[in-house]
Amino acid sequence: MAEPDPEPMASGAGQRLGAPETLGISTLDPGHRPPAMPPGRHVTIRVRMLDDTEELFDISQKASGKVLFDLVCSHMNLIEGDYFGLEFQNHQKMMVWLDHIKPIIKQLRRPKHTILRFAVKFFPPDHAQLLEELTRYLFALQIKQDVSVGRLTCNDSSAALMVSHIIQSEIGDFEESQCRSHLLNNNYIPDQMPLIDKIMEFHSKNIGQTPAESDYQLLEVARRLEMYGIRLHPAKDREGTRLSLAVAHTGVLVFQGHTKINAFNWSKVRKLSFKRKRFLIKLRPDLNSSYQDTLEFLMGSRDCCKVFWKICVEYHAFFRLFEEPKPKPKPVLFTRGSSFRFSGRTQKQVMDYVKESEFKKIPFERKHSRVQHNSRLSPLPSPRHHEVPTEIGAPGIDSPPRRHWKESVLVSAEDPSCSRITRASPSHHRNGHDDRKGSVSRTEDRRGSTRQTHPEHLSTGVGSNSPHLSASSGHSHGMVNGQKSLELCSHSPDGRQPSPLTSPLLNDACSVRTDDEDEVRRKRFPTDRAYFIAKELLTTERTYLKDLEVVTVSFQNAVGQDEATPDSLKDTVFSSFEPLHKFHTGFLREVEQRLALWEGRSNAHIKGDYQRIGDVMLKNFQGLKPLTANLHKQSEVLLELEKACRSSRRLEGLCRDFELQKVCYVPLNIFILRPLHRLIHYKQILERLCKHYPATHVDFRDCRAALADVSEVVEQLQGSLIKMENFQKLLELKKDLIGVDNLAVPSREFIRLGCLSKLSGKGLQQRMFFLFSDVILYTSRGMTPTNQFKVHGQLPLHGMTIRESEDEWGVPHAFTLVGEQQSVVVAASSLTEMEKWMEDIKVAIETAKTSNGPSPNLLTSNLTDNKDPSPVSGNKAPLVGPPSGQGPVPLSVICWYRVQSLSFSESCRSLENQLSGNLLRKFKNSNGWQKLWVVFTNFSLFFYKSHQDDYPLASLPLLGYSVTVPSESENIHKDYVFKLHFKSHVYYFRSESEYTFERWMEVIRSATIPSSVTRVLNNKESHPH
Repeated sequence: MAEPDPEPMASGAGQRLGAPETLGISTLDPGHRPPAMPPGRHVTIRVRMLDDTEELFDISQKASGKVLFDLVCSHMNLIEGDYFGLEFQNHQKMMVWLDHIKPIIKQLRRPKHTILRFAVKFFPPDHAQLLEELTRYLFALQIKQDVSVGRLTCNDSSAALMVSHIIQSEIGDFEESQCRSHLLNNNYIPDQMPLIDKIMEFHSKNIGQTPAESDYQLLEVARRLEMYGIRLHPAKDREGTRLSLAVAHTGVLVFQGHTKINAFNWSKVRKLSFKRKRFLIKLRPDLNSSYQDTLEFLMGSRDCCKVFWKICVEYHAFFRLFEEPKPKPKPVLFTRGSSFRFSGRTQKQVMDYVKESEFKKIPFERKHSRVQHNSRLSPLPSPRHHEVPTEIGAPGIDSPPRRHWKESVLVSAEDPSCSRITRASPSHHRNGHDDRKGSVSRTEDRRGSTRQTHPEHLSTGVGSNSPHLSASSGHSHGMVNGQKSLELCSHSPDGRQPSPLTSPLLNDACSVRTDDEDEVRRKRFPTDRAYFIAKELLTTERTYLKDLEVVTVSFQNAVGQDEATPDSLKDTVFSSFEPLHKFHTGFLREVEQRLALWEGRSNAHIKGDYQRIGDVMLKNFQGLKPLTANLHKQSEVLLELEKACRSSRRLEGLCRDFELQKVCYVPLNIFILRPLHRLIHYKQILERLCKHYPATHVDFRDCRAALADVSEVVEQLQGSLIKMENFQKLLELKKDLIGVDNLAVPSREFIRLGCLSKLSGKGLQQRMFFLFSDVILYTSRGMTPTNQFKVHGQLPLHGMTIRESEDEWGVPHAFTLVGEQQSVVVAASSLTEMEKWMEDIKVAIETAKTSNGPSPNLLTSNLTDNKDPSPVSGNKAPLVGPPSGQGPVPLSVICWYRVQSLSFSESCRSLENQLSGNLLRKFKNSNGWQKLWVVFTNFSLFFYKSHQDDYPLASLPLLGYSVTVPSESENIHKDYVFKLHFKSHVYYFRSESEYTFERWMEVIRSATIPSSVTRVLNNKESHPH
């Protein structure tokens, strides 16, 4: 019995990039020749592809599993092959994955009678991480299989929606009779008949969707299902309860039936092992957890345990490690435990490789699709070539042939240094260079295709009526979709056709790229500034849609269903937000599809048709104009909500409890104003695009027209927005203060809040001052658990004067407020703070002179300074962050602890400068970078694991922080890194491009560097939109 070593949670650096030589083709070493095939007897291996075709591969028995797997991937021109694997049924009737390190002869007892299945092995959480269209197509085929056999379970609506995307990619746009006939002849899900009408309804909404877009939408639906990518392994717990274990990118999962009942994240797992039939999960110590230190599950046999343990090791390494783990040194005397390790690239290496490499785009054929559409195979380098064979194809679709890797030798069926696809006689593989032509000819004969007279073009496609199709190629399309259509059992070249995923072969593999081809080469991802501006639109639109769902879904469920909520409020919220949510859902889908095309996930970018965003924005903004009335209703929602809360204590309590939920990461009223702020974001993005484009650019006219449309709407709503922002701020401050009445009145304007030291008989005491257009309130923070401030007094501005008094009292940065009834001496923390306060107060005093008279008394009772406990000293101010589930920390509390002040204009600017996207974060004393989805709004950074998360994991209020670029001494040798620091707290953040770096610096500086220009009622209209 061999008990395995601990699962490698913290592995050393991988050796893949400069590693010991491995068998097969290393996809990370594009300039190297594949190693020679090991000597020995050759066997023919049968592999069933995801499209149900079968391929034969001739390979040495002594070759490792990786040689065969690499040959399968190169046969399909698959770049991101690391997500896939080859599985087969072993002699114990168990489905296992082909080990890349072990020789094939040690894994397959009867290779001639074993069928290996090419299948998805690692399911990423987000299909956007799949960068190749071919990869997404193969994933879509896997989802189609899983749904068909009942492995991917879901409700009827999700099943019907997925089938609608599948048939959209296969038969194209909806036509009722054709769709119904197709569904009657093809079963995609168990018990399909009752759902045909629902499938057709969904299919009718997919008009215009290309096969590639259908794959994308199918994966979007599938990845949200609980059983996505799940392969169940039967087990029992200690009590004998029947369970199932599974592994995912997050960790080990426990299912009862098809319901997930537990999950053990990789970060919580210390060790995975097995002993006989027992599978053991050793957890890291956690005082808050009720679990035992080691969890034990009983599986069917020791082999069942080992199979599951192996896939757990591979999943952990693939998704959690940066590089392939190093092989363990062989022990001198004896071994203990399993020597198994993950072999291959990690997900990070795969994504980095594809992003950084330059490839040529090559078409591939979708077996079941009748849609005439350019499908792009994984992009590969383009060599100069001569005569090439054609694939099954349709006329008029031009594409270059393919090579596997830069300056590498083509993997040919008869190349002696490589494994072979098929073998007509034992002598074929012995002839090296001379046999290459024969290889091409035989391949051509197998495909039944005619030789092209023009070497620059390949005819590809799926049309069965193509004049380029011979009788044999046309035969492959003569059966009903979903049925095997090729004769696969014969070794004869004439008796078998390859999978439609097979790319064209190239007979001159070692030629160099031409100058013309250099001109059409492009990097995997665009580097144009316009692309990153458009990507900012995408990332912020994702965040905005989540914010809308806080109101339309979370708020409606938590508050809208309660009987205390008046019908008028329900109707106002529903009528205002539901149409906006529906509109922006469609808009986001279009932006995602356009960015996918722009990034090169389709060959449309070759013509440049999709390297723009203005046309999408223009079309949608014209559709947004009818919703202007809904945008005007945002003020009604705010007023209706405040009115309802005043009249119902229960509703007020429900709203207060809702703001304590994690999903409500900023005050509720800010979510209500989000649609108005979003218009300003659109305007800013379009202004940047128009500034970037020359007037002759194809996208300039659309961007300028869209800018005119959105500017018109912003101008209409600007006055309402300023009033609503002020009203929202008054309502927010009302919750922060104890002992004040009637704060939110129409005539009152908020100007500034912040910390000042008030001089009294006890000396200087920290006080929180709130400046309004008619009164100043001064407060202190008592020992209350609600983060509220206790009001001590008010100073009406009517008749007030102000003067500097530093020399008079001997206190730095002091000034005196002289009122009609009392005078107060206060001191600011710095000269800048004093100047801002004095300027704002002077302007407010001038404004108060034109008012109708003294403001009414705001205090509920007579409160005096000496009854309040001493405030916290400024030099001991702790960092502030919202505790989990406790609601957002008010900005006034952050200003109190960090001894800062905040003006109304700065607050508006922070809400209007919202930004979101992926950043890499690093702490001061840590080594690695952590990828996070980051949202900036309301003077804070909010951190998520991904943009799909409903609530943030943590937040970082930025008031008081400084943002700079790291110095040389900090040894941050990366591009586009900025540094945030406050006292001893230091964070580094890394962005993906120069543009995103500039944008993050810009918006963070707006929160960390207060503006010296302040605005009150008579000049608030000047703050930038």
